[in-house]
Amino acid sequence: MLPQLPLTNMKEPLIELKGVSKSFGGNVILDNVDLTIYQGEALGIIGPSGTGKSTILRMMAGLMPLDGGEIYVQGQKRSGLIEDAKDPIGIGMVFQQSALFDSLSIRENVGFFLYQHSKLSEERIRELVDEKLEMVGLPGIADQYPAELSGGMRRRVSFARAIMTNPDNPQDNPEILLYDEPTAGLDPIASTVIEDLVRQLQCVEGGCKTYVMVTHQDSTIRRTADRVVFLYKGKVQWQGPIGEIDTTDNPLVRQFFSASTSGPIQVVG
Repeated sequence: MLPQLPLTNMKEPLIELKGVSKSFGGNVILDNVDLTIYQGEALGIIGPSGTGKSTILRMMAGLMPLDGGEIYVQGQKRSGLIEDAKDPIGIGMVFQQSALFDSLSIRENVGFFLYQHSKLSEERIRELVDEKLEMVGLPGIADQYPAELSGGMRRRVSFARAIMTNPDNPQDNPEILLYDEPTAGLDPIASTVIEDLVRQLQCVEGGCKTYVMVTHQDSTIRRTADRVVFLYKGKVQWQGPIGEIDTTDNPLVRQFFSASTSGPIQVVG
């Protein structure tokens, strides 16, 4: 059984969304959403496709502007996007399709931030890259390129990049990771490897104890989340501990996990 940090470990809000709204054209994606992510928790954001799960992650990361509402990072109101003002804590993000640079080696991908924004020596960066690749179970591949790796291996490389730390500027080191569908498109065995890795990185030194997992895959929800938020039609429709997803009377949650085409969730197509 995978290690899980109990909900009692939650200490303080790291990220707070207050009345957050977002539309694309006439399509309302998020409608006055309130959401809090606490220090040390594993939060799963779930819901049908197209309900704003990835959008909410990009807003947390400071990569997408709000139409309305406010975001607070460790109690400090964020103004604009991430490039407009530095957040008080580091926020790492693992994108759905890994988002590796095909023309760069694995070493250059994992160490990208350090190569671009630090004064560390080449030798020190190589040491740090090797350390992170070891943590995600991929030692000895630093000189390879993304095209030489399987989909699951590329996802693990993106994890190594997301947890990369700068010993000269520890304030930049990620205190929270945002995972955008990290098991999408993977076979069940590769998905299990990724799910195990997510939990392991929460518990080891040099990993990240707080994360938000966006997914719609049943196994990933059950194996990586301690608390679950259900998004539908732009609003938080239900939230609770992972153990309540099979006992709640909420018809949206019951339909989602039963995969039934009958119920309040409108089936498209």
